[in-house]
Amino acid sequence: MTPDQVADVLGTAASAGVLLLLGLAVLRVAAPDRFATIQGSVAGSGPALGALVAVIATLGSLWFSEGAHFPPCEWCWYQRIAIYPLALILTLAAVRRDPGVRPYGLALAGVGLLVSAWHNVIETFPDLHAGSCDPVNPCTIRWVEGLGFWTIPRMAFVTLALVFTALLIDRPLPEEP
Repeated sequence: MTPDQVADVLGTAASAGVLLLLGLAVLRVAAPDRFATIQGSVAGSGPALGALVAVIATLGSLWFSEGAHFPPCEWCWYQRIAIYPLALILTLAAVRRDPGVRPYGLALAGVGLLVSAWHNVIETFPDLHAGSCDPVNPCTIRWVEGLGFWTIPRMAFVTLALVFTALLIDRPLPEEP
């Protein structure tokens, strides 16, 4: 597959993720009972859902750097610092059914979201870039645009938002007697 084809596939997944996030937000406001039903049906699944998203993002990220040979910029590395550990700790938490991971996952995803938001701002508005990145590998370069819109930083933002949301709306399973 070419980098553009991979970006199209991941961009499609990111688009579905955005639609999911928007749908949950609308339900939370417009139909709180339905939102509560969904929240109840995914109770205890937050780490597994977050792990799925983080693992796919990690594999995509590694493919872009190792397969397509796109060197990650400085801000991409910071986003990886948030996403890669999420893939590991959320997978372990899902296997062990450990709800105690939530605060750690929320912290990593939350900080990653802030970093990713800034990266998206400077990628979209390069004039705001203060020149802190490597001039040979600037943070404003767009290696791919899946579906004509999805750049690597935009997909990273959706990844982190999905992980954050999966952990945020997750309620631990009720204790067994």
